[in-house]
Amino acid sequence: MSVPSPVLPNYANGCLSGVIPALCAPGGPRSVPAWMPATVSGAQRVVVLLIDGLGWNQLQDHKTCMPTLSGFEGSFITTVAPSTTATALTSLTTGLSPGEHGLLGYRIDMGDTVMNVLRWGDENGDLRRRYPPNLVQPCPPFLGSRVPVLSKGELEGSGFTLAHLADVKHMGWRAASSIPVLVRQALDAGEDFVYAYYDGVDKIAHERGFGEFYDSELRAADGIVADILSVLPTDTVLIVTADHGQVHVGERTIIPPREIVDLVDHQSGEGRFRWLHAKRGRAAALVDACSMYSDVAWVATADQIIDEKWFGPRMSEEVKRRLGDVALVAHQPVSFEEPLDSGAFPLVCRHGSLTADEMLVPLLAKRA
Repeated sequence: MSVPSPVLPNYANGCLSGVIPALCAPGGPRSVPAWMPATVSGAQRVVVLLIDGLGWNQLQDHKTCMPTLSGFEGSFITTVAPSTTATALTSLTTGLSPGEHGLLGYRIDMGDTVMNVLRWGDENGDLRRRYPPNLVQPCPPFLGSRVPVLSKGELEGSGFTLAHLADVKHMGWRAASSIPVLVRQALDAGEDFVYAYYDGVDKIAHERGFGEFYDSELRAADGIVADILSVLPTDTVLIVTADHGQVHVGERTIIPPREIVDLVDHQSGEGRFRWLHAKRGRAAALVDACSMYSDVAWVATADQIIDEKWFGPRMSEEVKRRLGDVALVAHQPVSFEEPLDSGAFPLVCRHGSLTADEMLVPLLAKRA
């Protein structure tokens, strides 16, 4: 079986991390890069809707479920590495690569514990006091502008929200049907830039996989897009993008054998981008042992990932210390088991790796 090449983030010419700098920099949408849909150029107001988990390949396979969005102008860009929500949303809002903002995955090694970034905690509880979000990730979102952010109300004040959405104008929603109403209210109040976040597609793919539930959710998400369009004033552009795509993994979970477990001190990352942190003096042996997975995953050392700039062109020494010794980055529809990385239900679809299904995300736009 031939091993595919990883889809690396196109940080310089069409990446999720470049969207906000293109829109919020001086001059704003009056002059946008070539990879941005042309209709964005010159727009007086901009609404960005991020649909969590809607990959470009999944959209192409389900166009009939999303007729409104499928009629938008544009194409795909890459997300960042790893292709996971905590990393990608932070890159979107701050305009920085993961190597710069430092939130390198779903679970990251903080030195004395492995922190779940979305929960901002570990198995012992909340970590906001030990690791204040504004110190772990101090870079301001939206280039320092205070923009309205429409996200789930219960997320306001969470550690991850404080880390990637500090000092924004929160306009929380309880039901997704409120998103178009809040968009209209923000624009009526004189705002010229609005950011909205919707998580339904990601949640259904994780819990139900691809199928009739997923199709139904895509239709619902397309309805939100249509409802937002219907409330936009003239010369306002709606941009729709995503943080990552999905791969159907199901029960194809790999449990490392004893010969690998005995070399590992702890793990971080996620199922499709699993970092193994070696016991002292066992790093080389761990790399050799992990070669058994080369038929299902890219087996990469931290040095290789840094040299190939998976996380961007710059990375501080502090951020480098969060990397493991070897990463198992799945290129087949599998995930790598880690006992401390579990949730309320088994994940059917997963993401995090560098396959096209996970890395390619839409960047689509339509002018009112």
